[in-house]
Amino acid sequence: MLITRNNPSVLIVDNDPALGTTIAEYLARNDMVTKLTATRAEALTVYQKLVPDLIILNLKLHQDDGLDVLRDFRSSSDVPVIMTGGELEESDRVVGLELGADDYLTIPFGLRELLARIRAVMRRRSASINRQTETGKWRFGGWELRLKARQLLDPSGRQVPLTKGEYALLLALVEAAGRPLSREYLLQATRIHEDIYDRSIDVQILRLRRKLETDASAPKVIRTERGIGYVFAIPTQRAG
Repeated sequence: MLITRNNPSVLIVDNDPALGTTIAEYLARNDMVTKLTATRAEALTVYQKLVPDLIILNLKLHQDDGLDVLRDFRSSSDVPVIMTGGELEESDRVVGLELGADDYLTIPFGLRELLARIRAVMRRRSASINRQTETGKWRFGGWELRLKARQLLDPSGRQVPLTKGEYALLLALVEAAGRPLSREYLLQATRIHEDIYDRSIDVQILRLRRKLETDASAPKVIRTERGIGYVFAIPTQRAG
């Protein structure tokens, strides 16, 4: 493999040497720089040196909790993370996604699918970085969503905190105000893969409603479109 500055780097955290080596060698053959680690301490040390473009993290490490490793990464970085593991409890997958993981693959998985997932996550990452350079704001019903700062201000001017996923979801809805959006579309907008946990969108919608609606049980801003998904139901205006 000819390594250039454009070759993406991938940190693999997996204590199964056979699986980890197979992944590393396959990605290397597909023009990626790879580094395999097996423990939490080793992964954090290598991460500081490599500063990878993406992390593949097995949640079922023998001596370490993969979710703790994910928390470590997320405490200082938003580097994309693809979780892997066996038949995990749904709660583990959900916690991983809530902590900021970008995708999940159940072991065993095909290497071609892994490569496709990596490329998809990186494309979304690139698009997200490009969108962060946007300036201006969206206004709706007295609210203001500031793009560059990623801030939501209520009608009184008070900042309302948003998670990364909530911001991405709200922006997708605002940009398509008046048009029903499917859960599949919103899953892509929030960088969550559709076959992981479809109801995660419903959970995030509920959280947004609690922040935006006078009565979250009778929503007027984000309405449910039965059989389709959700629609941002009030007029929006782009400014700046």
